[in-house]
Amino acid sequence: MNISGKIAVKHVSLLVKFIMFPCHIHVDYRGSVLSQKSFHVVKPEIRILGVDDGVFTPHAEALVPVVGIVFRGGYWLEGIMHTKITVDGFDATEKISSMVLRSPHYKQLRVIMLNGITFGGFNVVDIKVLNAKTGLPVIAVTREKPNLAEIHEALKHLPKSDERWNVVLNAGDLVEVATRHRQAQIYAHVAGVSKEDARRILRSTSTRSNIPEALRVAHIVASGISSNWVDLEKV
Repeated sequence: MNISGKIAVKHVSLLVKFIMFPCHIHVDYRGSVLSQKSFHVVKPEIRILGVDDGVFTPHAEALVPVVGIVFRGGYWLEGIMHTKITVDGFDATEKISSMVLRSPHYKQLRVIMLNGITFGGFNVVDIKVLNAKTGLPVIAVTREKPNLAEIHEALKHLPKSDERWNVVLNAGDLVEVATRHRQAQIYAHVAGVSKEDARRILRSTSTRSNIPEALRVAHIVASGISSNWVDLEKV
């Protein structure tokens, strides 16, 4: 088959996917096929994966555990997954996407939530690439509004600072949302989901605090695992 034929087949397969599944397909500037899903109704039992990293020593040549917690809505814990990334490395996007795709829970997941876009120091997750690799919407949540000037300055002290900075910029604009209390705003970068749908999902799954329950529990578990991890390394 010649090149034009292969391109035609690829376009047909994308068209079939567009017709069969409730999502929109578009291509970002890097050429990755992004999957944007629409949520006409956010079900109370929507399955969310919350992802957070553990405690680590800054600037160390070491690994840090990353934990994924599967929650059904904001009420029921259904599963756990884990991986390891390098402190201040470049492997967070690949390691997290592989963790998700290998999980037996993958087919039931509807949204990936990250505790920010930086893991293990400044191992930055490209949320658009993560969305393209997994086919799942990605919502990266922070309690505080990120100070981009401070982040940019900090990245200058690391290898390939421009590459890291471009990944930060690729996350796009912040979404501001009040979950449980109007006075307490949280912030999010989103990929593969509209800003309004992201707001509805965040509100629906923040049942016990201002952040979604999957992320709150992921933080608790990751912190506990990494504390034991550090103790074992000292033995």
